[in-house]
Amino acid sequence: MLMHPYLDVLYSPKLKHFLGGFDIYDREETLGAELAEYDPDCPSDRLDLIYKFIVKRFSALSYRHKFVLFFVLGEALDGETSELSEVFKHDPFSHSLLPLGWNEMKDPRGFFEHVYSILSEVWIDELYLASQEDCSTW
Repeated sequence: MLMHPYLDVLYSPKLKHFLGGFDIYDREETLGAELAEYDPDCPSDRLDLIYKFIVKRFSALSYRHKFVLFFVLGEALDGETSELSEVFKHDPFSHSLLPLGWNEMKDPRGFFEHVYSILSEVWIDELYLASQEDCSTW
């Protein structure tokens, strides 16, 4: 059982965890203003966003946690595009908020495919290491 790196619970990441670095709730004037400068549908902007707010955010995770997180992303990409779009929809009852307009992203699949591509390069050694282990022993 792989435990959460910071909590005393099982590690069970969801696709929405990839968007946690973009959460501007109660930070609209700071992080929100910074993210407003980017267009998540633009490949060059998306590249910067992924490195600054996803790769950097998860850099402290163990290779096992990265492997599980990467697997979740792969599973989502194998699924329906509508599921990928759902992650960007605003939940008015949530204490989470994505930047203005992100819920209308033209190509959410392209966004997550770009994340997958970058992480597969950046985490290549860690993903390989984890793939050589028996995950049931974690």
